[in-house]
Amino acid sequence: MRCIGLMSGTSLDGVDSVVARWDADGSWRGVEAHVQQPFPSELRDALMALQRSGPDELHRAALAANALAKAYSRAVEQLLADTGLSAADIAAIGSHGQTVRHQPGLHDGIGYTCQLDNPALLAERTGIAVIGDFRRRDVAAGGQGAPLVPPFHQAVFGRQDAARAVVNIGGIANLTVLVPGAPPRGWDVGPGNVLMDGWIARHQGLAYDADGHWAAQGRVDAGLLAHLLSEPFLDLPPPKSTGRDLFHAAWLDTALAAHGSPISPEDVQATLCELSARTIAADVLRSTPAPSELLVCGGGALNRRLMKRLQAALPQLSVASTAVAGLPPFQVEAAAFAWLAHQHLRGLPGNEPTVTGARGPRILGAFYPA
Repeated sequence: MRCIGLMSGTSLDGVDSVVARWDADGSWRGVEAHVQQPFPSELRDALMALQRSGPDELHRAALAANALAKAYSRAVEQLLADTGLSAADIAAIGSHGQTVRHQPGLHDGIGYTCQLDNPALLAERTGIAVIGDFRRRDVAAGGQGAPLVPPFHQAVFGRQDAARAVVNIGGIANLTVLVPGAPPRGWDVGPGNVLMDGWIARHQGLAYDADGHWAAQGRVDAGLLAHLLSEPFLDLPPPKSTGRDLFHAAWLDTALAAHGSPISPEDVQATLCELSARTIAADVLRSTPAPSELLVCGGGALNRRLMKRLQAALPQLSVASTAVAGLPPFQVEAAAFAWLAHQHLRGLPGNEPTVTGARGPRILGAFYPA
């Protein structure tokens, strides 16, 4: 069986899409193809604006969802062209959608999570069944709705002989701890790239800090770092999840104003890089038993400065990209949503209650036939 996975994350940089394959008995075969396409600038701007309240919000959200479905369909078309597969060769598309709000447990223990998408339009444009809206069922069952990838990490990266940790460093960093013979544990750590991306966009007009080059030119400001590390979310016990609702430009500006003393832009960038490394390392070190290695996926795996700071903070661990375990870093999240579609088709749960806090396992997603 083949499924396509589509992922556009907190970084708002574009779509990662994969064709993933399983044997008839449900055994994972791997990723057969990967396509990465940037968002058109107008779509990225629209999605970024929808991260906060504004006028005519429902109308703008509906139009953005339609544009996103079209972007997703172009990625699917490219995958099929690259592989020579037809729509009939794909059992289903697992579509994450674009998170614009994430407030689990906000009111009386039942909050909400909102991923913009139009799965019906995507099914119409591709001729392939689509499974979307994965997170809300977990939230309805009392969970955080995130992270959903730890069970997939266990299926692909789990070892029988040693504990292993996996961190996805997208806009937000989420950590999975895999211990032989135990269910996976996982939670959102805190900011991954989101603050660094926003800061370099403000000062240099760039989408991201390539290789962490700008951060490497600055010095970590100890006072600012201590203030940022005092954010209460960072010390909350799991289950927990977060997003741009908390970690955004205004959050950073408030911290800079409280710090008082002027800091050069490159020193702020260095401090934000250190914040991401320190928070990830701290959560890895809290894990019991201690993992022997940390696998990194997402855009952060390509940030050499961040990877160096992670290794410095975790000298007793091997820190490496997930590519060393057979799955390149930009394929992991998209493959996870192909896996979630595969679970749905087989009538199997997609969440892990020990991760999200849901009352029990649930089949995730809503099905839109071709």
